[in-house]
Amino acid sequence: MKLYFVPGACSLAVNIALREAGLEFELVRVDLAAQQASDGSNFHNVNPKGYVPALRLDDGRVLTETVAILQYVADLEPQSRLAPAAGTFERYRLMEWLGFINSEVHKGFSPLFADNPADAVRTFALDRLTRRLDYLQGVLQPPFVLEGHFTVADAYLYTVLGWAPEVGVKLLRWPGLVRYHENIGLRPHVVAALESER
Repeated sequence: MKLYFVPGACSLAVNIALREAGLEFELVRVDLAAQQASDGSNFHNVNPKGYVPALRLDDGRVLTETVAILQYVADLEPQSRLAPAAGTFERYRLMEWLGFINSEVHKGFSPLFADNPADAVRTFALDRLTRRLDYLQGVLQPPFVLEGHFTVADAYLYTVLGWAPEVGVKLLRWPGLVRYHENIGLRPHVVAALESER
């Protein structure tokens, strides 16, 4: 398998999950501006949407979208317990978390990465993101998103919370999220994923 990534982007969550699952894969760095991948391919031919992550399977098929890829990786190695079994209520709880992280936290950060966003846009985005982080502070029961063990939701939430310093969001306002992020960051596979992207 090949994981097409940009350092620190949401593809980091997939990098972490693949390592946690014990799967072999190749990392392929992408220059999004040029749409060029380090393996020489035109990234637009890999993912016409033009963004990471993209996971090329050994049979040549390509899977995109973080939430789909994370669940796929978890299901490849069920014994890793990266996701509860399909059809269980716990699996739907995981999907609920992945949906929230994707649409409310991940996308909450997105406008803040724009070059010189208008003040009104930045204020709106910060207000919305602050409310989502307030919610997380109130409901997150560390050490993990789901009770009992690390899942792909932790890989994803860890990744997006890591963007806070890059956009001027001070996580110290949410000490529970700081502790959560620090603890997940100590996991050997998280450390290895971060190292692999440097």
